[in-house]
Amino acid sequence: MNQQGIDGGARRAVFARVDSGARVDAVVRRIGDAIELGLLGDGEQLPGESELAGQLGVSTVTLREALMALRQQGLVTTRRGRGGGSFVSLPEAPGEERLKVRLRGWSTEELRDLGDHWAALSGTAARLAAERTEPEDLVQLRRTAEELAQAEDAAAGSRLYGRFHVELSAAAQSARLTREQVALQTEAGALLCLVLGDGEYREEVSERLRFVISAVQDGAHESARELAERCVRESTARLIALRLSL
Repeated sequence: MNQQGIDGGARRAVFARVDSGARVDAVVRRIGDAIELGLLGDGEQLPGESELAGQLGVSTVTLREALMALRQQGLVTTRRGRGGGSFVSLPEAPGEERLKVRLRGWSTEELRDLGDHWAALSGTAARLAAERTEPEDLVQLRRTAEELAQAEDAAAGSRLYGRFHVELSAAAQSARLTREQVALQTEAGALLCLVLGDGEYREEVSERLRFVISAVQDGAHESARELAERCVRESTARLIALRLSL
């Protein structure tokens, strides 16, 4: 089932110029992270090579090498001929046992540190969004929160949960915060599949996100920050509890 990509600030962060340095790796990481997180929809066609290279600020040679690496990772497919181009291929979610093995690789101290970092990013984003955003900028956030409540499984729920936090950073009008949030969600967001398997909990999380949105819309920046941090810390606490039980 195809998933639509997103619009707005989060999308602009995906296609913003990459940092100088290891350009091929930077492009692979940027686009790969966006695909893993569902910021680019399954089956979505990427911009043409010249356009995409220009957006990312790299040469077409660098872009072609990056697309080749993404094809090898199974994240992009290429079709030739009329109507051809490069298309997103959303990877299958890791199985529960694989995720549990991955979770065992994290100590409780590392998970707590992850939660602190995540809470700092999302709390700051919520505070800034409450100060800077306009009501029409919250449409995507509301849509993602509603889709999370209706998600059919944990994999879809974890992608939507991670996407919400990326979109929140985009609403804060901070490209740097947005890119940092994308990286964090790609690193550990899949682990949330392990705690979002319960439909009732997905609805509970969705309700928490609605409270964050309401605080942002009201301009209640400290309340928005606190609600976003509390949501993150509660989810992290569930991960830590699961890690201790393994």
